[in-house]
Amino acid sequence: MTDASVAFLRARFAEELEKARFASSTVTQDPERFGVDPEQAAAHARFSVATAEVHLALLEDTVIPHLGEGGPADQTAEYQLRLLAAPYIEHNDYPHD
Repeated sequence: MTDASVAFLRARFAEELEKARFASSTVTQDPERFGVDPEQAAAHARFSVATAEVHLALLEDTVIPHLGEGGPADQTAEYQLRLLAAPYIEHNDYPHD
């Protein structure tokens, strides 16, 4: 995987974070409309945003710094990049390199 894969994942994770924040604010403002109690709505909102933030942090802090280094660290980073990209394989912009 290449720079295109990194750019693709950055874009997807930024979208996911934006969606999580929007959905979280929507559900927590009127949880009854969605059939959940306020505590459940707040917990799910925190979980959704945290999950999106973790994906971004993992990519930026533990994968990207080791890409192209060569050796075991590079191999691990490439593998992690493929794992992070796997859920998006059917996305129209998925880089098939």
